[in-house]
Amino acid sequence: MPLIPVVPENHSHVLAEFDCLDPLLSALRLDSGRLKCTCLAVSRKWLALGTSAGGLHLIQKEGWKQRLILTHKEGSITEVACCPHDEDFIAVATSQGLVVVWELQLERRGRPERVSVSWEHRGQAITALCWDTSALRVFVGDTGGKVSFLRAGSSKMGKGSAFVIFPVQTVTTVDSRVVQLGYQDGCLLVSSLSRCYLCDTEREKFWRVGNKERDGEYGACFFPQNRGLLVGQPPLLYSARPGSRIWEASFNGEVLSTHQFKQPLACPPLPLITYRDEPQHYNPVQKSPQSIAFPRLLYFGDQNLLTWTDSAIYIFTPQNGQVLLWTEVKDLVDIAVYRNELFCLHGSGRLSHLSLLTAERCVERLLRRESWPLAAMVCCMFQHTITTSRARKAIPIDRLEHLRSQLSSHTHLELTGQLEEVITKLEPLDSASSSRRSSISSHESFNVLDCGIYRVISRRGSQSDEETSSLINQSMSEEERLKEFSFVQEEEQVDHDPQSSERMEAERSEQGLHFHLPLSFRPKPPRIALQAVKDSVSSFVKKTTEKINTLQMNSELWQRPEFKDSGHLDMSASASFSEEMDNEVYDEMPNAEADMQELRSATERAMSQIQDPLVLLDPVCLGETLQEWLAVLERILGSVAHRSTAAGDSNVDEPGEERWDYLNSCSEQQEESLISSGEPTESITEEKKEESPELEEKEDQFDSTEKKPEFSNGSPQDPVRVVSPKPVPSDLLENLTQLATLYTEMMCFRNQKNEVLGCTTFLRSYFFLLDQERVRRMCLLCCQDQPEVQSSFMEAMLDLTQSSKVVEVIQRGDLLRSLRSLRELQPWSAPPLLAHLHRLYQKHREAAVRSFTQFYPTITPADVMAMAQQSHFLAYLDNLVQSRTEEHRLSFLQSLLEPESLRQDWLELALTHDAPQHYDTLSPDGQPRWHSHCFSWGYGRLLSLLIRLPADLSSKQKMAETCRSHGYWTGYIYLCCELQCRKEAFTTICQLDDISLLEEADGVVPQTLEEWRLLIQVSQRCSSAVASEQVTGVNGSSRSNGSADCGGKISPENLTLMLARTAGPDSAMAVLEECGVQCVLSPRSKLVCELLRVTEKRQRAMIQTMLERCDRFLWSQHA
Repeated sequence: MPLIPVVPENHSHVLAEFDCLDPLLSALRLDSGRLKCTCLAVSRKWLALGTSAGGLHLIQKEGWKQRLILTHKEGSITEVACCPHDEDFIAVATSQGLVVVWELQLERRGRPERVSVSWEHRGQAITALCWDTSALRVFVGDTGGKVSFLRAGSSKMGKGSAFVIFPVQTVTTVDSRVVQLGYQDGCLLVSSLSRCYLCDTEREKFWRVGNKERDGEYGACFFPQNRGLLVGQPPLLYSARPGSRIWEASFNGEVLSTHQFKQPLACPPLPLITYRDEPQHYNPVQKSPQSIAFPRLLYFGDQNLLTWTDSAIYIFTPQNGQVLLWTEVKDLVDIAVYRNELFCLHGSGRLSHLSLLTAERCVERLLRRESWPLAAMVCCMFQHTITTSRARKAIPIDRLEHLRSQLSSHTHLELTGQLEEVITKLEPLDSASSSRRSSISSHESFNVLDCGIYRVISRRGSQSDEETSSLINQSMSEEERLKEFSFVQEEEQVDHDPQSSERMEAERSEQGLHFHLPLSFRPKPPRIALQAVKDSVSSFVKKTTEKINTLQMNSELWQRPEFKDSGHLDMSASASFSEEMDNEVYDEMPNAEADMQELRSATERAMSQIQDPLVLLDPVCLGETLQEWLAVLERILGSVAHRSTAAGDSNVDEPGEERWDYLNSCSEQQEESLISSGEPTESITEEKKEESPELEEKEDQFDSTEKKPEFSNGSPQDPVRVVSPKPVPSDLLENLTQLATLYTEMMCFRNQKNEVLGCTTFLRSYFFLLDQERVRRMCLLCCQDQPEVQSSFMEAMLDLTQSSKVVEVIQRGDLLRSLRSLRELQPWSAPPLLAHLHRLYQKHREAAVRSFTQFYPTITPADVMAMAQQSHFLAYLDNLVQSRTEEHRLSFLQSLLEPESLRQDWLELALTHDAPQHYDTLSPDGQPRWHSHCFSWGYGRLLSLLIRLPADLSSKQKMAETCRSHGYWTGYIYLCCELQCRKEAFTTICQLDDISLLEEADGVVPQTLEEWRLLIQVSQRCSSAVASEQVTGVNGSSRSNGSADCGGKISPENLTLMLARTAGPDSAMAVLEECGVQCVLSPRSKLVCELLRVTEKRQRAMIQTMLERCDRFLWSQHA
């Protein structure tokens, strides 16, 4: 086990999990996939768990025993709230919009009863419940913005209390969905998606908190001030704002201050102390500032604020604007708090019970539970807290000694050694304070400013002056050694400054005036920090100089390969070459501004011309305008070889010949661009392959597809230029981007014989000018049949995003960590995100594609279809559709069909992957095999949605023919009914010989007697063929087809019984005779017919009796 890092001194609390609630969920059967916990609430006595089946389980926290279960038939439980001042009442909201207040009556040992019911929010999803702090009423908020309250009648106050005036009243309706409700001292706090409101429920007055709006889920809560001098003061309220900010407002809604937590949240997270997993160590690496939207705010523990996201819990102390702690917890859905306890509901339905404790209290509880390694790990992480004298009250020295003796010397050797170091630093119980603070207080005092800076006030003339002077001398000696080291480097690299010694002496004399105690909160001296920066810059300059010299030599070798073949190198030629290159650079410097001015003029001229509608709407004129501009662009921002070619052929008149020269010159673009950058070809190719191995396969495709007959020299693919070769002003760059992207979208190389190569070459040469999002859309819409263009775009994006931190996480191979890192990049931009997802797909294939649904709509199905294999794309599409609720899946799938022709493509794709074999579903003559519809289709859910999509007549006919040709009989029967081809549907059902296809909710039931006659006749013809096929065993039995109970056979007798249930036994027998079918009913069928006749007679008699009674009643009322 490696050494455990020590957390900073400003962290003194930790979140710990001591209890396992998994056995409780198993006893309640809430750990299955069918039944899950949907919401929770907690009070002093109860833990309330709502379920997806409409049940509410009340768990007694003492011993974790179930006391009650309250059932609801009005839908699943979505919200639950316990009354804070009377635990005999609990409020429940269901998915249908019902709100119920239950009185438990446990004191009188009675049965729980519903004392109040509200349908005020019928049809709306209820998002928040909140109890009044003194009265028995519940405030309710829903997705429509309506806020109402429900008074709870109580049997304790008499039966008449339930019939109060207006038991349900609407308080207000806000502008958007209600996110959170709070109530304190007669005021209701409503937090919506855009604002936060205060409502005086007694005087019916409303006002807003602050003036600025917001957009999203942001919580708000009251913050009681009931400690010390603040007792009796009105509570504050806190409202979440975008960018990890929180408003602090007074009780009347006036914003007092804004707390910024973006920078404080850059600190590393504290590990969760839990028994479930391997103990996580503290990682001292600083994180980037976090910009988080706080969806809920809860008053928690001792003057703290708690909030959470789906991956972390955050606890703040708003009075001093500090982060008490934040801890990463996976898959959070909801949290309920009571004092310092947290009950967390996870997305999988799992529950966890966490406690906020100081480090010493956490160690004490772990020792009581005999969790020796975990307790030792906490002691080593929080050394600054454990070693203080006040910790001896909870953790005496002898208990720590006992802890050390319980650790194994074989498995916990390093942990034991680290714990021994902690024990040696322990302070006795009678020590007034820690040694560090006592040494400070002996000669100085300090206070903490609001910004977190320690202000040290020295008391001169104290007894500790000798210690102070020794500390100053020690600090001075360290700085002198650093200066001597810096002098050695300065002599090697820069000229000696004669005034440096005088400045050093002056600075040395001034150092004695500063206070140099090595306190933990003091930063490094500025000179030490500057010296470190200076050393790094000097090292970088030295390495860069050496690299430039090496690259110049390598560029000479690469330019003249005959030197490399002969094995001899002329150093003088290399030197002369470098001098010539320098002279050329110096000659071109005066012309750089003139070239840029010429490019600006050409760009402005082209921009002004395309503003003319006659030019913009004429493809020929637009192409000529862009061609003129492109000639200047190629000469100034093109590669070296290309610029020389363009200059030599400036007198060419015909545009076709000029474009041909451009294509020939582009084949040499890679060589010249590499010479100008000073890097050899081999090294760059090797680095590319090492940095992005996922491109090797696509690069092979490029070489094989783009080697055309015109390129007889076999030149390699041009490198993608993602950085401009010259600095371009921002205003000019914006216009260049517009023209270059327009040129690419117009496919200006369309008049060439080799259109794909031209577009690809332009994209690779001038990608630094293109709008990435527009190029991405162009690749999806226009270049689906040109994979080279899309591959070049992906190669460029992979090169641009190579320096991202997410790439390192992806290359490690952990899919979950990679997805979490990508979620932290929000808000997303589609092109960079697409590059990262391409890396993930190359690493994890289908497993990665299935997780891409969380990036919709930034990444569309068209992006995934262009990236992944067809079978993998089907898995993505199926997961994407199934991620929506059942009632929205069909409309969502229809929104993805752009264009409409994708319906047929996706249908054929789903019918050919993970599907039964054709010989299992189709006979040699193309007819359905017996019971072949019972085979399972891998993408059956997707298929059932695709065939139900709205479509025109020809599209449905084409889909029906496709389903028939692939043997997807359930879809074929459905489409036949949609096309009013019921005869074909009945024929197929009879050939499948499954009567359940006529009985189920989605079955094809005959609607007229003519259809019954047709069905009986077809069944008579098919029964013999089906019987022969079943006897020969061509297709096996119904059990071998994957289903044990596919249904009964279709025979005239069974059809007669079905018709008898619908039209009566006599009518059924008459239809059978009309069809000319000789059917001998079995004794069972005869008995069923007799029972149906008796039942029909009794029903008629009962109806007659009821009509007579109604008639007598009406006459009696009339009299």
